[in-house]
Amino acid sequence: MSMVKRAAFAAAILALCSSVSWADTIKVGVIAEFSGPFAMYGRQYREAIETYVTKHGKQAGEHTIEFIYKDVGGSNPDVAKTLAQELLIREQVDYLAGFTFTPNALAVAPLIDQSQTPTVIFNAATSSINKGSQYFLRTSYTLPQVTAPLADWAFDQGIKTVVTAVSDYGPGIDAEKAFKAAFEKKGGKVVDAIRMPVATTDFTPFIQRVRSQNPNAVFAFLPGGPPTFGFTKTYNENGLAKSGIRFLGTAETEESNLQALGDAAIGLTTAFHYSAAHDSDVAREFNKAVKEKFPNAITNWASVGAYDGTHLIYEMVKAAGSDGPKALEAVKALKWESPRGPVEMDPPTRTLKQNVYIREVERDAASGLLVNREKGVIATVGDLGWSQ
Repeated sequence: MSMVKRAAFAAAILALCSSVSWADTIKVGVIAEFSGPFAMYGRQYREAIETYVTKHGKQAGEHTIEFIYKDVGGSNPDVAKTLAQELLIREQVDYLAGFTFTPNALAVAPLIDQSQTPTVIFNAATSSINKGSQYFLRTSYTLPQVTAPLADWAFDQGIKTVVTAVSDYGPGIDAEKAFKAAFEKKGGKVVDAIRMPVATTDFTPFIQRVRSQNPNAVFAFLPGGPPTFGFTKTYNENGLAKSGIRFLGTAETEESNLQALGDAAIGLTTAFHYSAAHDSDVAREFNKAVKEKFPNAITNWASVGAYDGTHLIYEMVKAAGSDGPKALEAVKALKWESPRGPVEMDPPTRTLKQNVYIREVERDAASGLLVNREKGVIATVGDLGWSQ
């Protein structure tokens, strides 16, 4: 975009935003995957948003909130940018939300800066995203936030050698670097670092490479959905656990895939900011409310990221309506009780501070289902990758 066109675009957006600042209806544009292999994200975002709206109503302060959904299909930054332009100019939205993949979020950063549009990230987990625009806020997590505590815990459990196996894109590289730095600082050794193409569907060669190194454990990170299921299933089928190579991960045992992994998943260890088995009244109420509205729904970290993101949007609208800078100021240190536990916005990073749970897969005696049982907690962890 030329400098002249960029200036014209910015002026058009600001003019539109100022012209509707008095309106009773506040529009929120949600850019996510509603088709293709990652459509579970869009579905779970929408289920969480609609569950929140059912509980709290469509009113936030003096305003009515309307959500407009756009399908980006996957990691498509050009499409994400086009959709954001359509939402900002044609639909005249006051807020944006969604953003599963890092490239999609980064693609809209210049647009939200120009339009002063608060944008709530429900998932994308690369630390540096929020440096791209002061209007980004994140209600998910970052990879260093969950991987560095896992590395510390693993070393304290007697694990001294690890192979890292991550998808070769921003969040995967973030996870690899954060784990390695924390693990080696404790005195552990990363004996091999494997980066797998994001489009990989056959993980057998990578699992065999892990086995050939005979480490105490393998640390894995892959995008949620088919990749995490495929890697974890291949780990189980190749008998790494029986040969003494422990599994360390983050979202690889996430709830949408967990039952399909079967008994071979029992004992797998992950560190994450959410478990559907979290023991609190707020968590139980959340799970019940989602199930009542969507009987076939399965709540996971994408669900809670969108639910808390919707809460953040409501609080901004209550405080500031469509005034973007005022909205940011109103929630920069907001605290609340989430279905994941206590959370608070961190003003410098605009990412949640939250608990990180050491989880182990086990079969719940009451329901007979596999669950990620919380076995330990590292309290109030911020974005550990922000200063890197």
